Amino acid sequence: MKKIFVLDTNVLLHDPNAIFAFEEHEVVIPAVVLEEIDSKKRNADEIGRNARSVSRLLDRIREKGQLHGGVPLEHGGSLKVELNHRSFVRVQEMFGEVSNDNRILAVALNYKLEEETKEHPTSVVLVSKDVLVRIKADVLGLTAQDYLSDRTADPTELYSGYTTVKVHPSVIDEFYSYRTLAIKPLQISYTLYPHEFVILKDEMGSRKSALLRVNSDVTSLEPLYLSNDPVWGISARNAQQRMALELLLNDDIPLVTITGKAGTGKTLLALAAGLCKVEDEHKYKKLLIARPVVPMGKDIGYLPGEKDEKLRPWMQPIYDNLEFLFDTKKAGDIDKILMGIGSIQVEALTYIRGRSIPGQFIIIDEAQNLSRHEVKTIVSRAGEGSKVILMGDPEQIDHPYLDAVSNGLTYVVERFKQESLSGHITLTKGERSKLAQLAADLL
Repeated sequence: MKKIFVLDTNVLLHDPNAIFAFEEHEVVIPAVVLEEIDSKKRNADEIGRNARSVSRLLDRIREKGQLHGGVPLEHGGSLKVELNHRSFVRVQEMFGEVSNDNRILAVALNYKLEEETKEHPTSVVLVSKDVLVRIKADVLGLTAQDYLSDRTADPTELYSGYTTVKVHPSVIDEFYSYRTLAIKPLQISYTLYPHEFVILKDEMGSRKSALLRVNSDVTSLEPLYLSNDPVWGISARNAQQRMALELLLNDDIPLVTITGKAGTGKTLLALAAGLCKVEDEHKYKKLLIARPVVPMGKDIGYLPGEKDEKLRPWMQPIYDNLEFLFDTKKAGDIDKILMGIGSIQVEALTYIRGRSIPGQFIIIDEAQNLSRHEVKTIVSRAGEGSKVILMGDPEQIDHPYLDAVSNGLTYVVERFKQESLSGHITLTKGERSKLAQLAADLL
């Protein structure tokens, strides 16, 4: 049965192609949404880029017919810019303020009331990424939902990069004898992916176990290449950290994604692996470390000084980890060390667009604050011989239009999990301190 979907501004600013995501149904864009998009189109950020993309899409659709009358779309649905359902009387009874959000609610409510007078009414659904708008819609008796088309997976089913399999103890003995196991005879009931880690445990209840890795063509389980020796003074403190180092130090895996709560060691492990590959093994020409400039809480505004001085507050978490790795004693020592080495570059993602980066070990921290488009821009910058590390905590997002399953980091994890050129691991155990682990779990 066809439905009428009324779109909030934030849906289009999050995904300009949302217009085409509703298949055979009717898509309605309230006129106030066009006003809000127009006010954003001059922004120099991702929201501004999306506003301009929406404008161009609507202009192309406008060539096929009048938007206020409804224009057919490719998948059987239609698009309409609504001008005639703007009466604010009903909404004003509940919410007095004449805000843009309330004007969008008014359009959806007036559509619903009009449909209820028909013999065969069409369901009206308001689509918004704003939780409070959806709550207001519920108060008004409107059906409202989040924009779900960009979600990569159910939050409870996100790929973790490792799995535990219970087997007969003879299977574990076979692995230790032959150092390989064919996957097919194990009859595992779910799909394994390239470079996924498998923890074999004794189904009889003993402490016998083995840690293995799926090979690139998903035919066998192989032993880990690396021993548990320290990397730049950093040793893995748990099984997941050892898995992370295995991926980070494997030159045959050019894309690695690492997720985990605060304090699980994501940044420290990646930096230690990067320094090992660049400074010790000379596998890469340079170590490039970057993170998006997205504030937590109120923006601190403009900062004084040259570019490096302006970026220092945003990049300080990176410098904190570098100071630990280099075991600096005084303030400012790390700057002298980095200046002397010359092969380590700490940068903001603002400056990465348009670059081609060959032969570098590239670490992108806080990647959960990136959109799909931004993460595509970054990964596509990697030139021949480069390795890209994307890491972050999908539960700590400061971007207004992203969540745990629609951010760029999660998008890459889910889209690349079947590819032999990538590997992923989710770190679960905090190693920063007992207090940090407790805070990550309880707060």
